[in-house]
Amino acid sequence: MLELPSYHAMAAMIVTIGMFVGFVRGRMSIEIVSLLTIAVIAVGLYFFPIPAINPDTGLLEEGSPTDGLALAFGGFGHYALITICALMIMGRGLVVTGALEPSARVLERVFKFNLQFGLLVSLLIALILSMFVNNTPVLVLMIPIFAALAQRGAMATSKTLMPLNAASLIGGLATTIGTSTNILVVSIAVDLGMREMGVFDFTPIVLLAALVALPYMWLVMPRLLKDNRTEDEVMERQFHTRLRLGNQSILAGAELALLQEKLPKGIHFHNPPSGELQPQQRLHISGSHEALEDAVRELKGELAPSWVLDRIKRISSNKGEDVLVVEMTVTADSRLLTRTLSSSGIADLYSVAVLGIHRPNRLMGEKDQYSGGGDLRIAEGDVLLVTGLQEDLQDFARADSLLMLEGAREVPRRSKALLAAAIMGFSVITAAVGIFPIAISALAGAILMFVTGCVKFDRVGRALSGQVIVLVAASIAIGRVIDESGAADWLGQAMSLGLAFLPPALVLGAIMTFVAVLTNFASNATAATVGTPIAFSIASELGLPPEPLVLAVLFGCNLCYATPIAYQTNMLIMAEGQYEFVDYIRTGVPLVVLMVTTLSVLLVLFYGL
Repeated sequence: MLELPSYHAMAAMIVTIGMFVGFVRGRMSIEIVSLLTIAVIAVGLYFFPIPAINPDTGLLEEGSPTDGLALAFGGFGHYALITICALMIMGRGLVVTGALEPSARVLERVFKFNLQFGLLVSLLIALILSMFVNNTPVLVLMIPIFAALAQRGAMATSKTLMPLNAASLIGGLATTIGTSTNILVVSIAVDLGMREMGVFDFTPIVLLAALVALPYMWLVMPRLLKDNRTEDEVMERQFHTRLRLGNQSILAGAELALLQEKLPKGIHFHNPPSGELQPQQRLHISGSHEALEDAVRELKGELAPSWVLDRIKRISSNKGEDVLVVEMTVTADSRLLTRTLSSSGIADLYSVAVLGIHRPNRLMGEKDQYSGGGDLRIAEGDVLLVTGLQEDLQDFARADSLLMLEGAREVPRRSKALLAAAIMGFSVITAAVGIFPIAISALAGAILMFVTGCVKFDRVGRALSGQVIVLVAASIAIGRVIDESGAADWLGQAMSLGLAFLPPALVLGAIMTFVAVLTNFASNATAATVGTPIAFSIASELGLPPEPLVLAVLFGCNLCYATPIAYQTNMLIMAEGQYEFVDYIRTGVPLVVLMVTTLSVLLVLFYGL
């Protein structure tokens, strides 16, 4: 006869359900719900501590209020939170140094061929890599790449990161070394008397299930997610400028008309000259900020005199500050009115360079807007694209009566791109081959990013998400209170009583579902620790072989798609994809149901139950 759960176990289940309802309803932000959850646990355990077991007598003794506070607030110092923050910092280092631009351009070509094909290729890459490498570093590498792709016009991060995360989790499910949870389940099972499983013993089962789940992740899941891209007026402005050809440019010594297919997309050439082009020749072009950057990179040219750009880089290096690109609107009081860039003296007076001019709602072809040399005369309302250091940009805007717009962008520190990639590679490889735990390798990588200047310490706030930090801390507290209150054990005992009369497929499905629910609200480790002994007990009582039931536990521990608190990669994608709690439920629950059904049937077929 099953006894009633303890008061602490009942309270733990009530708090967990309350947190879940708060997240789903969405009336309060995730941060507020998370902090309220931590507060309820802290206050509750302070006045009603969980009884502790005396190691000498084996009897329950009154717990300490300080133990309850340590449990409630321990998540803020937990290694999982430190790991997630360190991974975010390393991802920031890859972005600000432009280290992932080559990879992003390769995938961009695939996505340009076909968006759906590009997503399919990405899902397969994530799935296969995660079979042999811990899925956390795999996803850490892919998040900034897909953020860059989204900025270049590919699929929004909200539509790609969730499917990629799911694919990496399924890949990690396929081998005993795919995740640390798999190793934990197998080791517990060996201690209980089961044979030790090989690395690829259950890989065929998972790969067949992956074939069933792949169409859902590829075609259905992105449709269930909103598009987090906003119409960015800054990025859509068309800037007119003069492109100065470098000596190594593909246009030098060639005719423009013969190279149309090789020219960057989104760039328009005005009054293109005939005949062969010469180095240092200036071409009138227009395009968005992104398109102009592509033109500079692919055509080996400059948008401003090289001596001005070199001076900005030199000052940036001496001061240790980042170069920014901002947009400034010309006001009616500006001295720049009716002047051209060459006659404005901007480069001589300030350490800034104007890269282009955007003229809203005007006809660019009117002759009175151009000087005799063909340069555009600056008019009220024009938007200048300006690069320089923060202080110099502010001096320029103040002195020449310009209104600095929001949305300044840092120029990638490409000189440190290889260094940032090497640091990330070191962290990923050492974690993948087991030299260091992911927590140690990620923290070491983050420190190296700071020491080498790939990430500026005063900019670290841009890499971290406060929402993710409090959510991780709350999820760790919930997981610990469910475990230490006895709620997880009681739920396992309750489940085992109802399985005696079910066929094998439903027994496997029930075990997998129970463990999946536990892993989505507590932790993988808790689900593995509680679920594996229960599976052995149920196998003994029902006369079934233990191996398929243990595999049901192993599979269930990895079906952590339905909540952001289930696994650290779920939280890693939350900020970049701008996901809400309900997004995980909407896309994750159907995938959990699909995987539980498929894996249960496959286990029955493979083991002849």
